[in-house]
Amino acid sequence: MPTRPTADESISYYQRYIALVPDGDLLAILARQAREVAALLADCSPAQAQRRPAPGEWNAIEIVGHLADTERVLAYRALRIARRDPTPLEGVGDFAAYVTSARFAGRSLADVVAEYAAVRGASLALFRSLDAADWAQIGVADGDRISVRALAYIIAGHDLHHLPDLRTEAGSR
Repeated sequence: MPTRPTADESISYYQRYIALVPDGDLLAILARQAREVAALLADCSPAQAQRRPAPGEWNAIEIVGHLADTERVLAYRALRIARRDPTPLEGVGDFAAYVTSARFAGRSLADVVAEYAAVRGASLALFRSLDAADWAQIGVADGDRISVRALAYIIAGHDLHHLPDLRTEAGSR
């Protein structure tokens, strides 16, 4: 079971996500988040799922797609670092650009939620396979040091960062 990462295991930008994660079993938190997102959005109509809170802001479908894409990148980094790959990992120029390129808004909410659940399932399978030494591994991503456990905490915290927006959209019935 991973312990909370220390401040030197990631850059300060990511501390805001890590700080959102409550104490407890990180893998249980990650599993619970996937169920919570699915349950939260289960009754959203297509119109609600497409609604934008303001011009230029993401709708619920795009938020869920963004969560899936960001998690894919972070889990890939965790895999490479856990497997002791010493190659520095490239950064992502702009995660927001992924949302536009993916055209999530043209898909159904149910389809994007199912994709998010599949990504989370794959991440959980990876994280469950790690031992204490794997969790403690440090690599380089975006030119900065980062640990496997920091990456897992960032995934959980990133979801927690966006959950209020999803709750707002699900509640705007």
